[in-house]
Amino acid sequence: MTVELPSALESYFAAKNRKDIDAMLSPFVADAVVRDEGHEHHGREAIRAWMEETTRKYGVSVEVREAERSGDRIVVKGLISGDFPGSPATLTYRFRLHDTMVASLEIG
Repeated sequence: MTVELPSALESYFAAKNRKDIDAMLSPFVADAVVRDEGHEHHGREAIRAWMEETTRKYGVSVEVREAERSGDRIVVKGLISGDFPGSPATLTYRFRLHDTMVASLEIG
């Protein structure tokens, strides 16, 4: 299934599947916030640390299945595979954009 995403999100998911931390981080604004596994990560330095840890720990790849946009908010459902119990599983990524960049991401 082909899903059209804004370029920032296309870049994020492509980089995630390559395990390219620099490219994963590039679409995020300087003061972005990520919420994942009950924790919040504020700013690019904290988000980079989160990306490095979760990439090392889980090695996740994402196959985007659907996306829905409402204004500056985009909800993406993806089939994730990696080194974790229950793989593969479907997760929801809730993005908020600022202009063309990612201002926040909540994963659940």
